[in-house]
Amino acid sequence: MNRAQASQMSCNELVEVITDYLEGALPGGEVSRFEAHLAGCEGCQTYLEQMRQTIDALGHLPRESLTPEAERRFLAAFRDWRAAT
Repeated sequence: MNRAQASQMSCNELVEVITDYLEGALPGGEVSRFEAHLAGCEGCQTYLEQMRQTIDALGHLPRESLTPEAERRFLAAFRDWRAAT
């Protein structure tokens, strides 16, 4: 694997950092890797657009709006999803 290949971001990496990217919290070097990957990956472009549309549609959900049971179920679902990847 050459240096360029080693620095390329994978689709899985992009998914893991997309929230930081959207919130402007991704470090500069990672932004470059993110955007370079995005430029050549139609699937990730679609995923980013879906995330933006979801944020626009839902806006902000205050933590208090979730019942403790709903919060527990969401966290469990994300944990299960992450463990499966």
